[in-house]
Amino acid sequence: MEKVITAIEAQKRNRQRVNVSLDGEFAFSLDRLTAAWLKPGRKLTAEEINRLQEQDDAESAHTRALHFLSFRSRSAEEMRDYLTRKGCSPELAAAVLTRLEEEGYLNDTRFCREWVENRSTFRPRGVSLIKAELRQKGIANETIESTLAQADLQESELALKAARRVAGRYTALPQETFRLRLGAFLQRRGFSYGVVSSVLNHIWNETQNSTHGQDTL
Repeated sequence: MEKVITAIEAQKRNRQRVNVSLDGEFAFSLDRLTAAWLKPGRKLTAEEINRLQEQDDAESAHTRALHFLSFRSRSAEEMRDYLTRKGCSPELAAAVLTRLEEEGYLNDTRFCREWVENRSTFRPRGVSLIKAELRQKGIANETIESTLAQADLQESELALKAARRVAGRYTALPQETFRLRLGAFLQRRGFSYGVVSSVLNHIWNETQNSTHGQDTL
């Protein structure tokens, strides 16, 4: 049974959406893009109405996904989980992911590279922890291994960078307490015992030399 479009009105709170009335009664709302070809007086079949609502669901999910991406890059798995939490069906989530990948917004290889660069530059971590984080994001093992091989991260350098950023908190402590506190911090960052032990010796000597240098001024 066909119904006639009797009104198409822009929403007051969201000008990018319109309310559609059929046979004199409000029926549903649509994204402006989805409703672009509709005009009052046009007849719609039940199949056309369903198709319009499916298209609108897809546009709304796509818009929501772009908003999610506006904060930082996401892995495909992160995006899938997000859309599912927002009520998208598995089929709709998969369709949105495919569209985002085609548009260049989603790329797990790029995401993996950016994650490694960010961690090594701003929040140094051990390679084992970086791998665990990326696996949690749904990145394939082969992508992780390839990215890390290209990055050629040096754990001792990363650990030194991480230690130097917080060592100032512990410089007034006795050596044993200094080592315990800073060592625990580095282990939480995923660095191995061997790397931690070496870095602790290096940082302790640095802090002592710095302190002694100040004392002689």
